[in-house]
Amino acid sequence: MPASNLYIGLMSGTSLDGVDGVLADFSGRGIRTLQAAFTPFPAELRAELMALQAASENELEREALAANALARCYADCVQQLLAQAPGPVRAVAVHGQTIRHRPELGFTRQTNNPALLAELTGVDVIADFRSRDIAAGGQGAPLVPAFHEARFGKPKTVRVVVNIGGIGNISVLHGDGRVSGFDTGPGNVLMDLWVARHTGKAYDEDGAFAASGKVDQQLLDILLDEPYFRQPPPKSTGRDLFHAEWLDRKLAQRPDAASLAPADVQATLTRLTAVSIAQAIQNATAGQAAQAVYVCGGGAYNGALLRDIEAALGGDISVKSTEELGVAPNRVEALAFAWLGYQFTRRRPGNLPAVTGAAGLRVLGALYPA
Repeated sequence: MPASNLYIGLMSGTSLDGVDGVLADFSGRGIRTLQAAFTPFPAELRAELMALQAASENELEREALAANALARCYADCVQQLLAQAPGPVRAVAVHGQTIRHRPELGFTRQTNNPALLAELTGVDVIADFRSRDIAAGGQGAPLVPAFHEARFGKPKTVRVVVNIGGIGNISVLHGDGRVSGFDTGPGNVLMDLWVARHTGKAYDEDGAFAASGKVDQQLLDILLDEPYFRQPPPKSTGRDLFHAEWLDRKLAQRPDAASLAPADVQATLTRLTAVSIAQAIQNATAGQAAQAVYVCGGGAYNGALLRDIEAALGGDISVKSTEELGVAPNRVEALAFAWLGYQFTRRRPGNLPAVTGAAGLRVLGALYPA
């Protein structure tokens, strides 16, 4: 491998909107983001990736073809970043697209074709970060808390980093090197589903649709009555649990649910995400005073959601964007995977057993040379 400290990190998450990429510098002056790029998914690819979330006909061939199309989207994002790189890039670190996450059965599946990506870009590719943690008995997720500590941790200061993509997760940086974290439950996934069903929009911009409605407490109580929320960590989740059928089953438990205005359901789903995150933070920081909560991911741009989180925390803890810590919210996860690629090339562990439940520290990833 060339002696370079430049890495590209790629992330496509459960929101299925496209590929976030960053060009990162790990040259010893801290973890720096030099450039960022975004490649949206074509509508056909997004629909196929969504369909592959559940068992379907001929899914092996369909997944392989989707992986090829996905690799080409990744390559487009990489090429944008390579054109702006000040020197050779050592590796591209890519998460892949999660279509199954079943750690209780011993597997997770991030569809991808890293060999094709290496062929298209001429750069070493590091992929498949979650499997080794699961092989060691862990959840394989969340993996970002280790990076959050490396980039956002501060001695003697308790900070909470909340990532709100399709699924929400928290990292509690205790200020003494200890880190705890887990998936909290739905992030944007149910809100996106509902707003798309009733308005045709991909997401609720700034929470405007939710803000036009009122929270239905009876429905909220039904939604919160989900065993996952009571399950102790380590734990992780995804679309395997929180999907359209789950929501429709919950709605069916609410008498006269059909009379609820769609905006009221949207407001209630927004409150569900906020309350589940707030409860997770309160449980994980019991006995400690968190300085602040910093939010990243697409949810950081939803003003109604951030106000709901702050209110659910009792108004005692300020809820801010990771922008205040020097990283734009939509770049954090891609930067995290660039860091995991950096860890891999130095044969350093990328997981935190206290977070995932793995038997020990492990080097994460697999190399596809250019």
